[in-house]
Amino acid sequence: MQILTSPQELAALCRQWRTDGESIALVPTMGYYHAGHESLMARGRECGSKLVVSLFVNPTQFGPNEDLAAYPRDHERDAAIARKQGADVLFIPEDGAMYAPDHATWVEVPDMARGLCGASRPIHFRGVCTVVMKLFWLVQPAVAVFGQKDWQQQAIIRRMVRDMNIPVRIETQPTMREADGLAMSSRNVYMTEAERAQAPQMRQGLELARRLAQAGETSAARLRDAVLRYWAEQLPLGRLDYLSVVDADTLEPLDSLNGRGLMACAVHMGKSRIIDNILLQD
Repeated sequence: MQILTSPQELAALCRQWRTDGESIALVPTMGYYHAGHESLMARGRECGSKLVVSLFVNPTQFGPNEDLAAYPRDHERDAAIARKQGADVLFIPEDGAMYAPDHATWVEVPDMARGLCGASRPIHFRGVCTVVMKLFWLVQPAVAVFGQKDWQQQAIIRRMVRDMNIPVRIETQPTMREADGLAMSSRNVYMTEAERAQAPQMRQGLELARRLAQAGETSAARLRDAVLRYWAEQLPLGRLDYLSVVDADTLEPLDSLNGRGLMACAVHMGKSRIIDNILLQD
């Protein structure tokens, strides 16, 4: 495995691979790997003859009061994991390599970024789209792999790819979970023991909504109320950011289920902000 820090070196290598007839899979990450990241890399390894993993804590997707400086980092451990998963390149851009000091160009999908996580993180998806577009230009992959836990992110990236006619296939991998159902996240390390003990109830509330939907409940308001009542009893340490029922593809809010309903949420558990989602209908 090569570790590259220069965007120009990465672009040159990928250009040579494509000339040689190789098919490239890209897995964009911010590092501090867990089993969820490993599943993305494993899928990427299946999808291409060459696998590029990027490791970049992208500053433009963090707001002024968010955890950019504190975001967990362990490049040495991450490199060992990427190597084990068969990455051909781990791209760790050197400081200042991805954004010029006077950077002024942005990529965004504003309608889809307005709700859910975008309501409390208004610049987040602009930063995500911009850095992903940069990576697409550098690598020009045939396939890029994202995780289902960040449902809004992968939906926005899909729309960006469609609207900009980018020749890349987006693969979405199922969310990897701890044994108790909590979605794996690099930010889970922020939780106290008491917060971690309650955190799986977040998923249990979403599972309750799915059971109600599959039993015939179609009202988004009633499904949401049922989850909030459950959380009030079982998740008292949680502080709600949002709980919404939306169309899984367009992310438009739903009053009643339409056959492709998604319930998505974000809950603050102390210093950790946990996101999760569930398809209410298969």
